[in-house]
Amino acid sequence: MDHSAHFLSPSEAAARLGISIKALRIYEQRGLVDPLRTSSGWRAYGPDEMARAGEIVGFRALGLSLTQIAQVLKGDRGGLEHGLALHQASLENGVQRLIETIGRVATFRRAIAAGHAPSPAQLASIMPTSPVLAVFELPWPWGGERFELRDVKALNYIIGPLGSGKTRLAHAIADALPDARFLGLDRAAATSADIDARLDIDPASKARFLQALDWLIDEGATASLALIALLAELEGQHQGMLIIDMIEQGLDQATQEALISYLRNRPATARTLFMLTRSKMILDLSAVTPNEAIIFCPANHNPPMTVHPYPGAPGYEAVATCLASPDVRARTEGVIAWRPAVA
Repeated sequence: MDHSAHFLSPSEAAARLGISIKALRIYEQRGLVDPLRTSSGWRAYGPDEMARAGEIVGFRALGLSLTQIAQVLKGDRGGLEHGLALHQASLENGVQRLIETIGRVATFRRAIAAGHAPSPAQLASIMPTSPVLAVFELPWPWGGERFELRDVKALNYIIGPLGSGKTRLAHAIADALPDARFLGLDRAAATSADIDARLDIDPASKARFLQALDWLIDEGATASLALIALLAELEGQHQGMLIIDMIEQGLDQATQEALISYLRNRPATARTLFMLTRSKMILDLSAVTPNEAIIFCPANHNPPMTVHPYPGAPGYEAVATCLASPDVRARTEGVIAWRPAVA
């Protein structure tokens, strides 16, 4: 077969689908898509292959695992129904919020027509601004500056170089938010018996844990004790906000990639997460979604700031320099920046 304009190379196909070349290769390895071959032996994607790959991308957006997608493509619609139900719930939540905003706008218009202008505070309720979730004084090294936590999303990354104070900020957030829990690096000391005992307290939590673990392993994750301890907390009985110290701790690259995919595909009702990280597998700046936010702690101890994930945005380059691949991160694992004693 000649590679003509009707057929795309893997890089062209991945770009058109909005996925990585690696994802496309995984689809092939799992038998979900079978690319053609040029006369030189190179992979090529024609209209049929692109249509099948597009279906897979659509199913992934609904939160289906690759195993579930394979079953759907074979005619089993159970997994598809579950994914659609979660997607419908998310859409309905968005529609309800929009209806409420439209109702407030209509009320203000009627008030204006009757000669009663709404106050600035009332008008602010219909503006697309982020509510303040918590207000607290920043700990050392910021010296008690007032900080407003806003623009909180489903997934929130806390980034900063060594010594920037990001761990202290994470603790302050955990203390300021009601029903929040800080999950430190001591989770690595948990044993399998400890985890089993914790999950056995709540059958629903154990069911979620087992389902999540199967999903992650299906996506290529290694079922290490580090992953199991993290997952037990993520899916445990406590459902308040969770702040996780160095979420990539003890996880290999494939597991990190599977984990962030899992977190992005959780239902809209899942618990809010704050994650400290310096791994570009966890925080791929080119893949950040509207449901994610980045909080950056500058090296010069200026107050933490929200950074938007696109080149040219204030703080973008600084965030990018804090991120590294797992092999580079392994060389600095456990390193703690020196800081002077606080009087």
